[in-house]
Amino acid sequence: MAQGAHILPNIPKASAGQQRQTGAYEPVCAIFRRYLHEQKLKFTPERAMMLDAVLRKEGLFEPEQLVEDLKKLGHRVSRATVYRTLSHLQDAGVLKQVFFDNRQSYYEVIAGRQAYDYLICVATGKVIEFSSDKLKKLRDEICREHGFDPISHQFHIFGVSPEGKSTNGKSAGTGRL
Repeated sequence: MAQGAHILPNIPKASAGQQRQTGAYEPVCAIFRRYLHEQKLKFTPERAMMLDAVLRKEGLFEPEQLVEDLKKLGHRVSRATVYRTLSHLQDAGVLKQVFFDNRQSYYEVIAGRQAYDYLICVATGKVIEFSSDKLKKLRDEICREHGFDPISHQFHIFGVSPEGKSTNGKSAGTGRL
């Protein structure tokens, strides 16, 4: 899982009248703008900042970490705005919400990116992202058998990591996740 405040490290807050250069994320921006237009919502500077921040994230991220990262960079953003915008980005197909348990949700950008699957340690909460061509082939085969066209999938393996086995003698299934 990627962590840290590496999002937007070299992008200063835009001053009034400054025009933003187009970047590599233009197609995703178009997807989000189209969704907002269909919903009769505006593409505000706050939504643009959130989209930019989300697209710079690698792997899974937590909403609270996104809030902290944006604040460290001097952007004023409320939790409500972050959660609302994440919901819009999810509805637009830019990202997906990933649940490992009923206490914490994570987000992952899916537009234009490879999908990942996860190993989750039930003792420590450690999450490892992985990608498997065998799993994708199995997904495609199962879809064909049932007449489906695969769009996406989520595969989570719950287990106990080596660190979880040695953590205070805890047994499998007694962890914090």
